[in-house]
Formats: sequence, C-alpha cells, structure tokens
Amino acid sequence: MILFLALCFVGVAIAGFSAFVIFWPLTLIHLRDRHPGLHAQFGPGAFLGRQPLGWLLRRDDRALADRSLSGLAAPARLALLTLLGGAALAAAFWLFSQVSA
Repeated sequence: MILFLALCFVGVAIAGFSAFVIFWPLTLIHLRDRHPGLHAQFGPGAFLGRQPLGWLLRRDDRALADRSLSGLAAPARLALLTLLGGAALAAAFWLFSQVSA
C-alpha cells in the first residue's frame, strides 16, 4: 500500500511537471516582451535558473502590478509547488517502504 501511495505521488509530480512546462515558458515570454529589464537580469538560462525560480516561488511578480503576468505566474508557481511536493512525498513514501520492509 505504501508503494502504491508513492506511485500516486509520482503521478502528481508528473502532472505538476506538465503544467510547469506549459505555464513557465509563457511567463518568461511575457517577461521578455513586457518587462525586458527583469528578463535581462535572469540571463539566457532562465528556464531552470536559480534566480528566476526563486523569483517565481517568492511571488515577486506581484510587485510589477501586471495582471497578465500574475495570471501566468500563479499557475506556474502552483505547478512548481505541485511538482516539488509530489516528488518529495513520493520519495518519503518510498523511503518509508524501505525502512519498514
């Protein structure tokens, strides 16, 4: 049963990854088009860079007062949190199954 729960959370992480791959590039394109100064700070590898992902997780998009940007960044942030949470819980259940065996 524990490994089944771990597998379910792998599915949750995959769903989060799928949504993240959709919304995060759209957010970066919006930044490139409407806020080039901020996009230039992120650099060329912004998709998985530490600074852009930290910016997303800290909800710094709200400081720009751009509703379109917030509409793209909010689902990207939720998808990233779902990805990280699902992967962490899958790993925790897997480790628990190894310890209890």
